[in-house]
Amino acid sequence: MPDARARAAYVGYRVAADVARVVPPALGDPLARATSRVYQALNPARRAQVARNLDRVAGAPLDPTARRHAVAAVFGYYGRYWHDLFRLSVRDPASFVAGFHCEGEEHVQAASRLGRGVIMALPHLGNWDVAGAWLASEGYGLTVVAELVEPPELFDWFVETRARLGMRVVALGPDAPGRLLRDLRANRVVCLVGDRDMTGDGVEVEFFGERTRLPGGPALLALRTGAPLLPVGCYFRPGRGHGARIQAPLPTGREGRLRDDVTRVTQQLAHRFEELIRAAPEQWLLMQPNWPSDAAASS
Repeated sequence: MPDARARAAYVGYRVAADVARVVPPALGDPLARATSRVYQALNPARRAQVARNLDRVAGAPLDPTARRHAVAAVFGYYGRYWHDLFRLSVRDPASFVAGFHCEGEEHVQAASRLGRGVIMALPHLGNWDVAGAWLASEGYGLTVVAELVEPPELFDWFVETRARLGMRVVALGPDAPGRLLRDLRANRVVCLVGDRDMTGDGVEVEFFGERTRLPGGPALLALRTGAPLLPVGCYFRPGRGHGARIQAPLPTGREGRLRDDVTRVTQQLAHRFEELIRAAPEQWLLMQPNWPSDAAASS
């Protein structure tokens, strides 16, 4: 059964990409919104997780009406993310990045001039694939890490789509650190999504007022290589626009034991993520359990 579901997901992605090839945005946008409403209705667990996330960002339980509208907005942006990605997979990415608005590009320019590579850490916010396409269009060598998904053909589709946008994809796994170190030595930009611990060996931090674990990889790479670590938020803009905010690098000088330094830098990164997410909480597309209390709430 899991293999059948994975195969069905692959077919669904390919069909959606083919539809995006021929359907103009004037029709595709409302279709994506309608699909997101169906997805929201069919996934009560993810709907509840999004509601908990929004309450955390707000610092207190939202008014039920406000929460309902905010949850719907998150799913609406989720539909827009996939619609954009499907269009990117079959159309000229130049049309997406032409109006891209970036705040803080000087930070990546300065970091790149140091010659030690650049690490960008970001939450699941906005459309990070469009932001990656924009970075590649600006001439940066870009490497991204992707979680393995089933079936292999679906993972290959993601790799091919992102390669077409100018990104080198490294699969999350035991070989990833070595490949990332080599790319940083080549002064490439390495982008890591860091608001969810997908491997179970993350660093314990406080994130939106609760203890949880976040990946320690961005901090560890920065501490080992001296590559600047830049927190980044990606955002949907009005109309069909996109943008990003690149923050100044975190202080990543060694202060003590490596493990303690990784914890310290990861905690700083978590606070930067909070700031970036609070700027547009309805664009935070994290829908999986991310705190220990989530497991209790869903049981």
